[in-house]
Amino acid sequence: MTDTAVRHEADLAPRELGTVFVTGGSSGLGAAVAAAVGRAGGTPAVLDRVPPSDGVAHARVDLSDSAAAAAAVAELVDRVGPPSAVVTAAGTDACGPLLDVDPEAWEKVVRVNLFGTVAVVRACLPYLERTRGTVVTVSSTLGLRGADAATAYSASKFAIRGFSQALAVEYAGRVGVTCLIPGGMRTAFFDGRDERYKPAPDQDLADPAHTAAAVLTALRQPVGCEIREMLVMASGETSWP
Repeated sequence: MTDTAVRHEADLAPRELGTVFVTGGSSGLGAAVAAAVGRAGGTPAVLDRVPPSDGVAHARVDLSDSAAAAAAVAELVDRVGPPSAVVTAAGTDACGPLLDVDPEAWEKVVRVNLFGTVAVVRACLPYLERTRGTVVTVSSTLGLRGADAATAYSASKFAIRGFSQALAVEYAGRVGVTCLIPGGMRTAFFDGRDERYKPAPDQDLADPAHTAAAVLTALRQPVGCEIREMLVMASGETSWP
């Protein structure tokens, strides 16, 4: 095999996962991503309000506080080293008609979902740029099409998609950016809601492990190749198109 062919094969080789910081990694999609990273030979590290149940390295943080989010990234870097990638899976919601949702609760959704995402990504970027690492942000099908009683969630998820597109342009050739757009998943995200805002018992929801597998596909792309956006959902999902 020629030197050129060897280099070409190396360019096509899947990227090693390395150390992956995961927000919201103690439950739901975040926990599924952290588990998938670990099974695939990477090192997950979690940023969440509660510690993960499996002993994965973590920093406890309220992601609605941008300064605390940045400090949590620094804490994890000290403990496990700099990230090779970051996946921003943390999310919250405040369901109901706009005038019925407390303004503080509405704004906290935006602070956690959008500002928390931005704060963690901002803190990780200097490390990611050194290795041409990857950012995977998590939007939603409700970031493509708004839904009744979900103004805060839809606003934050539309904004994450716009942030991701702009970041991809800004860091082109330096850091990979993928925006994941998942449909509904079978997680505790819907627990505690009024019954009006829960999925129907027969609604087709995705297994978060399947969505996490798609995240690994994005993280493993060779340097210089990026999946800029990926929509993952159960076959019977009704939220899109």
